[in-house]
Amino acid sequence: MPSPGETWPECGVARFLTLLDGPWATLIVRELLHGPLRFSELKDALPGVSAHTLTNRLRRFETYGIVTRSVYAEVPPRVVYELTEVGQGLSVVLDAMNTWALSVPRATGDDAVPLASSCDPAPPVRAV
Repeated sequence: MPSPGETWPECGVARFLTLLDGPWATLIVRELLHGPLRFSELKDALPGVSAHTLTNRLRRFETYGIVTRSVYAEVPPRVVYELTEVGQGLSVVLDAMNTWALSVPRATGDDAVPLASSCDPAPPVRAV
């Protein structure tokens, strides 16, 4: 991620990869495309993600206007994360990634990478 004062990559693909680096970032967006979620709901939906990684990705997304973080003054406090309009725009990207990946033949043998058995596709983009 660019530090303050650093230049953004000119290439849109490089910029995308800077913002959504690592596998968890894209999966977090996938879950939030279904609607607002609390931190614990996101963590439960992503088995294996650490609280540290989830917190860092959500902070990054908030910084760059991909998600909003709403804190409700309740006991216990309730914090809800939701995609912004910019974040909702990632729906078409994830749909395209899903379509492309499903077209790749499954590999076998020693060099094959284990793939997840299922994927919950993103819902259609909501009208704004």
